[in-house]
Amino acid sequence: MKPMTKTVLLFGLISGVAHLAMTAASIPYIYSHNFTMSDVLGYSTIVVSALILFFGIRSYRQRTADGRMTFGRGFLVGILITLIFCACHIVTFEILYFKVLPDFGDKWSACQVDRARAKGGSPQDVAAAEKNAQTVKKLFDNPATNALVNFATTFPIGLVLAGVSAAILRKR
Repeated sequence: MKPMTKTVLLFGLISGVAHLAMTAASIPYIYSHNFTMSDVLGYSTIVVSALILFFGIRSYRQRTADGRMTFGRGFLVGILITLIFCACHIVTFEILYFKVLPDFGDKWSACQVDRARAKGGSPQDVAAAEKNAQTVKKLFDNPATNALVNFATTFPIGLVLAGVSAAILRKR
């Protein structure tokens, strides 16, 4: 196995496993209907898991590239790690959504409407929140669009962190 492939797989899977573990920690909040805490944990999980790619790029630079690395090579390593992380995120979320928490979509939709009411929203605001929640639920109910939405949620974070990490770690 090529050194870059080994580094990318190792750190991509470490990131994916870390994401799985932290996501599992948020399940009790979903069952308790504390979606605010679940949201905080969910997005924090994505960021923390994606930060692992910094260490993957650094490991590649130190172990494979003899301490030297261009921005382009570091960015490529980061993007590849991000793609593996995104795949792990998608699989984790789909298993949770369709198998572990089959009523998650309904609970999440109700939570969005409750949030609009709690903010003192007008009847039009509440109706708009309900319509939006139902649209998102329909996207999540289809495995293909569920995967696309989850990819669109996680990939931009990894893309930014790959660019920042590659810029910080480049060394000629």
